[in-house]
Amino acid sequence: MQVQEKTLTMHRVEGRVAVAVVAMVLLALFVGWWLGVRTHTGSGVPEPPPITFEQASTQLKASSEAFAAVAKVATPSVVNISAATIIPGRRSPLFDDPLFRYFFGDEDIPFREPDRVVRSLGSGVIVSRDGLILTNNHVIAGASRISVALADGRRFSDVQVVGTDPATDLALLRVRANNLPAIKWGDSRALEVGEWVLAIGNPYGLSQTVTAGIVSAKGRRDVGISVYEDFIQTDAAINPGNSGGALVNIRGELVGINTAILSQSGGNVGIGFAIPSHEARRVMEQLLRYGKVSRGWLGIIPARLDEGVVQGVVVANLFRNSPADLAGLDIEDIILECNGKRVTSPGELKNLIASLPAGTEVTLVIQRGNERGKVRLRVADHPTDRFGRPVPGI
Repeated sequence: MQVQEKTLTMHRVEGRVAVAVVAMVLLALFVGWWLGVRTHTGSGVPEPPPITFEQASTQLKASSEAFAAVAKVATPSVVNISAATIIPGRRSPLFDDPLFRYFFGDEDIPFREPDRVVRSLGSGVIVSRDGLILTNNHVIAGASRISVALADGRRFSDVQVVGTDPATDLALLRVRANNLPAIKWGDSRALEVGEWVLAIGNPYGLSQTVTAGIVSAKGRRDVGISVYEDFIQTDAAINPGNSGGALVNIRGELVGINTAILSQSGGNVGIGFAIPSHEARRVMEQLLRYGKVSRGWLGIIPARLDEGVVQGVVVANLFRNSPADLAGLDIEDIILECNGKRVTSPGELKNLIASLPAGTEVTLVIQRGNERGKVRLRVADHPTDRFGRPVPGI
């Protein structure tokens, strides 16, 4: 009898334990579900309902109207530039024969090929109300005649070339007019990769064409387009004829001068380059003031350092009696810093030095073998060759 009572008591205890275990499991499941719901919904805040077609359409319409407003503000400031280059005809090689000249005389006009006229089309940007227009140098280089057509239909054929800077591929023109729709300058240094931009120009002679894209990259150097490069890369469509046109931000401000594309076919493939507005403005101001652009020069031929853990620019060669030579730099020295800023490529160092006026003192940190030290020198004005081109190097 005692055994039966003990067994019954044990069964009751086991039943109570089972009930308690089941209750705890159910409570844990409920708490887990409740916590999951709170986490998923953001502390109890219900999820927003899915966007409707009408809401999506409204948002897209607002974006479309924003692009249209930017284009309406900036497009009147972009002009069409037509340049004509006259190539004199060659005279017949028969005219070099004395016997031929004996019979036909010294007049070679009947035997000369007719002059050829090579025409090119490009774009430009009105940067002042009194007629200053910024464009690419390659649009007007060597031109015998230049004409400018405005968005409102006005045409100017008496175009003055204020100055050119082949090193950055920029040129400054002037037309005799006032109260022109000058574009507003923007700060290209404030651009962010991924930001929306619009390219405005005259591709293939199609005036006031507007395309949209984003800033794909900044600071593109060593591309091989011009001597000094610090390009904005964009996927906004740029085609032949867009050169010299405007790259504007979403406020309609000029942030770049469209210059070139990277393409094997000659058409747009989504890789375009523009000269940053802060560089274009600096060049323009110097052309206005001095008629040329002054740039600093060290007197070295640089090379990229691709090996080892050290990043810098190798001195591959030196110009005799240049600032670098007189300061004691030597071949195979590695330039690590310039005025406290680390340099990792020849293009970066070139742009840093070029931005300094002649006579400016700079401090270079160099490595020679296993030793590091500082060198102070004053940059000189970058010399040019007999054709007016900057000599190689930095």
